[in-house]
Formats: sequence, C-alpha cells, structure tokens
Amino acid sequence: MPNDFDQALPDFELARPPVMLLGGINLVRTLGLAGIPAIVATSDPDDPATDSRHCTASLAIPPVESDAAVDVLMEAGRRLSAQCGRRVPLMFGSDDALEMICRNRERLEQHYLFLVNDPSVAQGLIAKDRFQAFGRARGLPVPRSLSLEGEGPGSVAGAAGPVLVKPRVKYDWHNTSLCARLFDGDGKARIFDTGAEALAFPDIRLYAGELQFQEYIPGGDGELWSYHGFADDAGEVLAGFVGRKVRTFPTLTGESAFIELAHDAPLEELGRAIAKRCPLKGAFKMDFKRDPRYGSWHLLEINARFNLWHYVGARNGVNLMLAAYEYLLEGVAPVPVVHDTRWRWLNLRLDFRAYRELRARGELRFARWAASILASRNVYSLFAWDDPMPWLRFWQRRITRKLASPASRFTRRLRPWRSTAS
Repeated sequence: MPNDFDQALPDFELARPPVMLLGGINLVRTLGLAGIPAIVATSDPDDPATDSRHCTASLAIPPVESDAAVDVLMEAGRRLSAQCGRRVPLMFGSDDALEMICRNRERLEQHYLFLVNDPSVAQGLIAKDRFQAFGRARGLPVPRSLSLEGEGPGSVAGAAGPVLVKPRVKYDWHNTSLCARLFDGDGKARIFDTGAEALAFPDIRLYAGELQFQEYIPGGDGELWSYHGFADDAGEVLAGFVGRKVRTFPTLTGESAFIELAHDAPLEELGRAIAKRCPLKGAFKMDFKRDPRYGSWHLLEINARFNLWHYVGARNGVNLMLAAYEYLLEGVAPVPVVHDTRWRWLNLRLDFRAYRELRARGELRFARWAASILASRNVYSLFAWDDPMPWLRFWQRRITRKLASPASRFTRRLRPWRSTAS
C-alpha cells in the first residue's frame, strides 16, 4: 500500500521532486521505470494506480472537473513546493484533467510545473468538431468533414461511400447515454456504409448536436498508426516514437487492445512537422490512418496529454515522461535514441473480444490469435510480474463484491419477512 500524502510529504527532496500525477496505472509505472517519485491524485478509492509499488503517495481529490479538486491540488502543491524548495511537475492522462488544468492554468502554475498548449490550440484539439477547422487552417492532412445539413457534395446525405460518426467531445465518455446507445458502450466511433444509412439510424438526429461526421478512410486495424512525442515551448519535438495498432475492440473504431512500437521515418517526419506547424507544447499523441489505396497518411486526431502508450514506449527505450520531467525541471533535452520494438502492450480482455469479433467474420483463427500473443514480449494493461499488487487487489475487490451480492440479496428478501413477523 502507498503512504498517504501527509506521511510521505517529509520524504520529498529538492534533488528528486515528485510528480503530481492525474493518471492511471500505465503512467505511474512509466514514472517508476525512470525512478521518479509519483503522487497519484485520484477521486477513485479503488484506483489500481494507488496499489502500485511505484506510487510513493496518494492524494484523495474530488472529481477532477470540479473546482474543489483544484483547491485540494493547490493546497497539496503549496506544501510540496515548500518542502522541495521549488515547483513540482504536474502530469495528466485524461481529457477531463487536461481541460481542468487549462481552465485553471494561472492558479496551478503557482506551485506546479507543466506544459500545455496555448488556449487557441488547446481548444482546437480537445473539441473534435473544432479540430477539423483547426487542421484545415494549418494545412494538416485531416479527413474531409461532412455536414448533416443539405444534400449536395460535402454533406452526409450526399455521401455515397462510408461515413464515420464520432462524438464532438469525450469527457467521461463511457458513462454517457450517447456512448451506450450509438456506440454500444465500447466504440469511439461508428461506421455507416453510406450517408443515407447514417441518416436512417434513429439516434443520429437525436444526438445530432453531439456528433461529428467525416469521410471514412478504408483499411483495417493494421492501418491505424500513431506518433507520440513531447514538444518544447516552440513546438520542437524533444523525444518521440511511432506506434501501430495490432488489434482494437471493436475493430476499426474501438479501444486499443494489442499495440506495438514500429519504425517509419516518413511518418515520424510528418509528425514532427505537424507539431511545429500547430505548434504543440508538451505531451501529445497523433492518430493516423494510412489509406491502403494510395499509401497516404490521414490525421484523425491529436490528444495533448500523457497516455497508456508511454508505458510500452518506456519499455522499448523511450520514456517520454522522463523527457518531460527533465525538461520541466532542468530545461534539458534527452539524448536521441533508436527505440526497440520487442515489447508490446496488451489488454487481454479486450483483445479476446477482438479475436471473437474477427473469428465471427472468418478473419482470425484461435491458433493465430494465441500465437500472436505468446510469440511476443508483452506488458499488460493491469498485470505486471514486478508490480502484482494492482492486479491482486483488483481481483480481491471483485471477488469480495461477488460474494457479497448473494448475501445482500438474501438480506433484502428477508427484511420484509422480518418486519411482518415482528
């Protein structure tokens, strides 16, 4: 178990100040690989990150989107900066946390070191509908957006080919009725064969104000690539790596299930040029899809935050959180390295569901799926041989709740009988 914040506070030093982390298990392990102390700030009492051996301390905060969360972070930052004799790094792994930091930037900068984009860039990246206009204005290779109104070229109704539908914003995404009704609770987007098919779907009109429409770029999960980096104040990428998705669930539009690092010099060059053109500051992830017909790259979105890819990146020799830490504290850039590609990241639950989906379509046999996992060196979404407690505590809580459920049902059934019997 980690120490709580008050107990750990006296141990933090100027030479190696901790990171205040608004992020999960993959990020705390990434910091741990670099030997960086991490304080996990979370509103979830069951957050697996707080059970990690890499979690030096935990800080309970209200939901991150609330003003009360900022107040708790400010008080903790005041005490930390006084103890360490300097401001301490603040890192974040969700859009909710990013939006909160951007909104309270001046306050938080009193005690924390972080690098976020200028307001005009930040808003263009967080709101996906604004990203299309943002990308076109800067000459970025974004897919063509489609209007829900009208019937001519550039409209959903006028699209004879596939149409991609996705949410305008994704704050607390999986807990929304939109995600449940239109995206089956799992996907990040939905593909319709034609514009007419999209318009015929009943929930499209119901949620029209929350949706974005664009042309769909063909190709399977193997065409989904990404470029990850950390950029300085001028948009120069200090460190980065290229990634590729092996499988997602649901396929084509879902969450990462099995991912790997790769080498692609043209994509890295394009990513660095985009970072400079925006310009981007701090951590970022660019999602691309390669059109198999022409080999052209299409920029799907940019997320300006730390993410789960950093864990497998660090395992392969490029730790972007370490690069951010050293730049924020000392203003130094890392020595360029050629990253490895041996380690992959795996969410076994999602990947098994992806396998079943592909098997049902006749695209993947069990032997081939199992071999793809067993033949590679993997890090996992939750389990780690050298950090088992998050996985053990997760299953302990889950089994405890399962065992408690029958007892609670029996108690609810017994209560009316007892009240009438007395």
